[in-house]
Amino acid sequence: MNQSIRGCRTLLGALALAAGGTAWAQTAPSEATVAAHVAEAKRLAGADLGALMVLCQPAPVARPPQALVEKSIAVQMARGAPEPGRAFDNLYFVGSNWVSAWAIQTSEGIILIDALNNRAEAESVIDAGLRKLGLDPAQIKYAIVTHAHGDHYGGAVHLVEKYKARVVMSEPDWKQTEGKLEYQSALWGPVPKRDVSVSDGDKITLGDTSVTVNITPGHTLGTITPTFEVKSGAKTHRALLWGGTAFNFGKDIPRLESYIAATERMAKVAQALGIDVMLSNHAGYDGTVAKLDAMKKDRAAQPNPFVLGVPTVVRALQAMGECAKAQKDRFLLQP
Repeated sequence: MNQSIRGCRTLLGALALAAGGTAWAQTAPSEATVAAHVAEAKRLAGADLGALMVLCQPAPVARPPQALVEKSIAVQMARGAPEPGRAFDNLYFVGSNWVSAWAIQTSEGIILIDALNNRAEAESVIDAGLRKLGLDPAQIKYAIVTHAHGDHYGGAVHLVEKYKARVVMSEPDWKQTEGKLEYQSALWGPVPKRDVSVSDGDKITLGDTSVTVNITPGHTLGTITPTFEVKSGAKTHRALLWGGTAFNFGKDIPRLESYIAATERMAKVAQALGIDVMLSNHAGYDGTVAKLDAMKKDRAAQPNPFVLGVPTVVRALQAMGECAKAQKDRFLLQP
């Protein structure tokens, strides 16, 4: 084939992808397809979702050595915690600068999403944060752990022992905690004992509030992305909290394919249910700290900075999916 013709076809395939065309299904992975996926992710992210573009950076082929894991976790934990804050009438942030923890206030207690790294953080950040916000940590009835990594379950044992909270995790991730853990750290608290196991579509209901479990495999095999309602005065919004973001599992094509499918599925769910709020369990992805700071400076500010709108939530999920596609093609290009 003529060199210029071959180059033209490669370019046309990449342009078709960037335009959302169907040519990609017939195009083999190449540097051009990687670039096209990254370009599409950048287009989708626009000026407002740029934090997600870190996902488009090349991911390592293998998981890092333990010494590097420990160093990285220590650096992140040393960033400390911001002031706790109220994002909605019934939703509160009680996390750190690295890992988020969200408290949903219901008529019969609190549903907590994620438990931070260890007992000390659970006490000094979650417990103290709730008290500072006028809430009683003894009212934590459920702790939903989005996935089986210690920065999300490490403080759960404290919540069980002190408040008798029920710990919720997906069945695949409970099995992960009972087998060989993907990641371990001396800085993390112990794995909680098996408690409430949930499947896709299940609901955790407390009083007047239900949290729907969506299993979005990829980051782990059983990552939970909860969806629930949040209140802002007379307005009700639907929120989605993406439960596991980074590609830190090495060269695992099936995991990336699961991640891609999960983003596509949840984009459809967001569209169908009118989900207009998208949160993360790592504050850097959704700008939680800056948004809370803005709300504290101007409590009467409208609209609420956490309300993105349905099209923006869909764009975010699509951008994440495009980054996953780019990473999949990078791996497929490797010997």
